[in-house]
Amino acid sequence: MNPADRPAAPLTTLSRWSTLPADALLAAALFLATLGPGQVLSGPPWLLVLQTALVVPLAWRRRAPMAVLGAIGLAAAVQWTLDVQLPADAALLVALYTVAAHRPWRHALTAALALQAGVLLAAARWAPPGQFPFTVAALSAMAAAALMAGLWMRVRRAYVTSLERDREQRARLAVARERARMTRDMHDIVTHNLSVMVALADSAAYVRHSAPDRAAAAMEHIAATGRQALQDMRRSLSTDHATSGEDRLDEMLQPAPGIAELGPLAERMRAAGLTTCVRVAGDAEAVPAAAQLTIYRLVQEALTNTLRHASEARADVRVEVSPRRAEVEVIDVREPVAPGPLDAGTWVPGPRPDLRGDGLRGDGLRGDGLGSDGRGIAGMRERVAAYGGTLDAGPVTGGGWRVLAVLDLGAPR
Repeated sequence: MNPADRPAAPLTTLSRWSTLPADALLAAALFLATLGPGQVLSGPPWLLVLQTALVVPLAWRRRAPMAVLGAIGLAAAVQWTLDVQLPADAALLVALYTVAAHRPWRHALTAALALQAGVLLAAARWAPPGQFPFTVAALSAMAAAALMAGLWMRVRRAYVTSLERDREQRARLAVARERARMTRDMHDIVTHNLSVMVALADSAAYVRHSAPDRAAAAMEHIAATGRQALQDMRRSLSTDHATSGEDRLDEMLQPAPGIAELGPLAERMRAAGLTTCVRVAGDAEAVPAAAQLTIYRLVQEALTNTLRHASEARADVRVEVSPRRAEVEVIDVREPVAPGPLDAGTWVPGPRPDLRGDGLRGDGLRGDGLGSDGRGIAGMRERVAAYGGTLDAGPVTGGGWRVLAVLDLGAPR
């Protein structure tokens, strides 16, 4: 439970109880308080009955406010007819307050007008000689005070209810945002790592006879990529209860990937067969960690799409950052790469399945630069929109694909 909600917890529990005991206690207190000052104890027995008729209905005041006011008003009319003054008439003010606090303003206005008529009748009969205006003013002021107090309580109750609804709505939105974040992260993690593992597996199959040592190294890369994917998934979901407390703490304390990890990301892509060049300009340390994670995921998604649909291309990554702005550009160039000696960590992918039947363009890339689910660009747009930025993705002249994202780091949303 939120510590701020603890003081309100007892009030919430009490509100669930029946209102009858509390209102009956109030009626009993008012009955005893007005019993002594009046002439009930020294008068005839029917005065006690009249006193009871004025006060007892208050026990049901919150269950049926208008009915209670009517019952008390009827008893007051009998009292006026018998020309008897009782302090228990204060029950009328309590009943008016209850109507104003628990019923619509139309009911409160009707009750106030009815009570004002009673005020005029009472002042006409019991006001001292020459004091009629002052008596009416005094009694009207008490009735107005009860009415305003009830209206204020109703407005306050409505305000508290709106705050509770707003808090519940914010909680639901927070859950939805967290689910969307987890969906984006899981999409990026799974898509990227599976694409790299498939490319590495193709490479291992391609060179398993001619270069067994390279095939073995490719399998080691596959295992390392799988372990990295599992670690990223555990960090994203935060539900790995199987690991020890110390290992779990180490994983949680590890920083999220950022601009500094773009180099290792490019190395993994080159190992999977995609020639990748990364250039970073600006002070990356001045960029917040959350924005760095967004930049990393944007580059990761763009490179993953290129690896899946245009692995024969060359990917150029350009990142320019400043304290208030970040620009990320990923271009896959469809120019043939001059053949040359293979690096120790570079793998030539084997034959790929024909993907043109899956809605791809003639150059092997979908028109939206995505996988078949279309989640890639949508997730990238959501990440960029969180920073009030823009995302432009489309083909370039001469073949290839370009993704350009601009983030406003000065006002993250």
